[in-house]
Amino acid sequence: MLAKRIIPCLDMTEGKVVKGIQFVTFRDAGDPVELAQRYDLQGADELVFLDITATVENRNILVDVVRKTAEKVTIPFSVGGGIRTVSDMKLILRAGADKVSVNTGAFKNPQLITDCANAFGSQCVVLSLDARKVKEGRWNVFINGGRTDTGISAIEWSKTAVSLGAGEILLTSIDTDGTKDGFNIELTKKVSEKLSVPIIASGGAGKLDDFVKVLKEGKADAALAASVFHFGEYTISEVKNYLKKKNIPIRN
Repeated sequence: MLAKRIIPCLDMTEGKVVKGIQFVTFRDAGDPVELAQRYDLQGADELVFLDITATVENRNILVDVVRKTAEKVTIPFSVGGGIRTVSDMKLILRAGADKVSVNTGAFKNPQLITDCANAFGSQCVVLSLDARKVKEGRWNVFINGGRTDTGISAIEWSKTAVSLGAGEILLTSIDTDGTKDGFNIELTKKVSEKLSVPIIASGGAGKLDDFVKVLKEGKADAALAASVFHFGEYTISEVKNYLKKKNIPIRN
């Protein structure tokens, strides 16, 4: 079994890290570069930066934050929010990011996934997919920061995105996001079983056992969390040590 990854997520708006519940009710969580350094030192495997209002505000991502972060951390990090063109992706990678995640821009223009994969390799292209349950056994893709129901199945869109060249899926359950009631195991498992690329599970981490469940039962390749790290409930090393005790392979 491949080693599982623990990934802190930094949701940004106006240059600050914020954390909400189900994509609303945000509160300030600190400076993105300082938090990135902290998680690097704690042993995070990767970082994810998401500029959560770039698309809605129709602006480009905050490149200076990406550049400053690249100067301070040694671990890989991906960046998303407001990516609409190959040129946008090139700008972010040149600023120091290792991967770029695409969400609304890719849904509106699926060719973007293929163009980015052809230009930089599938390993650099992460599909960020925000899903909400609409009926039993059915989750739809929501875009524009979780505001708009596309009517398209999250499972089908993830399969399409991989066929177009996405090398990884960042799967966020809007229903569990920020609730600390646990990851959406059912959704994560269904997507993981359908795809051959790595799945990063996001939304709902609250207890140490939540990480165990999503990596084992949900079959995720990585677990992403925000508030439990930002507000000091757990450190990365505490989570990793717990996973070790549960015989889950993790990176040192």
